[in-house]
Amino acid sequence: MDADLRLAIQLQDLDIRINELQHEIASLPRHIASIEKTLEAHLRKVEADRAALAANQRERKKLEGDIQAQEARVSSLRNQMLGAKTNEQYGAFKNEIDFCQQEIRKFEDRILERMTESEALDSNLKTAEASLAEEKRHVEAEKGIARERTQNDQAELAALQKKRAEVVGRMAKPTYSNYERIRRGRRGIAVAEVVDNRCTACNMTVRLQFLQDLRLSEKIMTCESCGRILYYNPPVEVDEHGPSQASVETEA
Repeated sequence: MDADLRLAIQLQDLDIRINELQHEIASLPRHIASIEKTLEAHLRKVEADRAALAANQRERKKLEGDIQAQEARVSSLRNQMLGAKTNEQYGAFKNEIDFCQQEIRKFEDRILERMTESEALDSNLKTAEASLAEEKRHVEAEKGIARERTQNDQAELAALQKKRAEVVGRMAKPTYSNYERIRRGRRGIAVAEVVDNRCTACNMTVRLQFLQDLRLSEKIMTCESCGRILYYNPPVEVDEHGPSQASVETEA
């Protein structure tokens, strides 16, 4: 196999891994932003539950104040009834007292309704707060994992880029230029293996004469369909004693 072809194959493997790492490094911040956005939505829900419970408690307190005001009015009206001089005055005071007592019962009913609502609100809030606390721990753990993975990816990426530069330095410039041209035009895949008489990149059948030339040629050849650099690895025959001598010699 041509030395530059071997280097092109090696370079392709490096570029694939480099692309994977770059994609992962770029995706991790988006992943963190996504889970933080979900956390923020849950936080707003908890805050809304707290606000609802606080509003319930404020209304109950107001209703209790309204009851006290009506009870004070009843007490005042009863004192005034003692000084009533006519049946009409007495009846008027009684009607006022009855109205105030009806209002007190309405306020008491509303307080009971708010107390029932408060129990449900308080239970929901406690459940939501516990869930939020657990989610915060999960998010912090995810962020820690993402930071560690990013550091590891960046370290591996730097090592691979250094190795890539070394490989490129050993390639003939025309070969590297051709590799880069094909890679840019073929979504990052410039080199493909021929397996079962097909280019594994475009899946098109390779002519038998082309395949024969590929196996015997010492120069770089490209797919007649997709234009990618092709290489052929002959199958290794394996028996109970290991690879056959013919296969070893072919590989050599």
